Amino acid sequence: MPKQKPADGPVAYTLSIIGASWTCLILRDLLTHGARRFQDLQDSLDGIAPTTLSERLRTLEKNGVVERRFYSMNPPRAEYVLTEKGRDLGPIVAAMRNWGRKYSG
Repeated sequence: MPKQKPADGPVAYTLSIIGASWTCLILRDLLTHGARRFQDLQDSLDGIAPTTLSERLRTLEKNGVVERRFYSMNPPRAEYVLTEKGRDLGPIVAAMRNWGRKYSG
């Protein structure tokens, strides 16, 4: 998703980072479970293609929402953790969860 101009406002900016499909579910998993490996995320997000997950994680990392931490260098193995900026999205994800509980039937 292209980066929004500041004139588009804060909602457009937020959506430029978290508005792509699967992104909020990745955030939900990281908020709920803490640090997660790529495979852990793929296993919990039934139906996400590995390329899509990789792209979403790269976007979140580029925007300072997640950080990739290596826990093994040979072979290289990493886990993804939320930054402070990412943790600040917690109330947004919680509001979405509460809205979904209220109106999903």
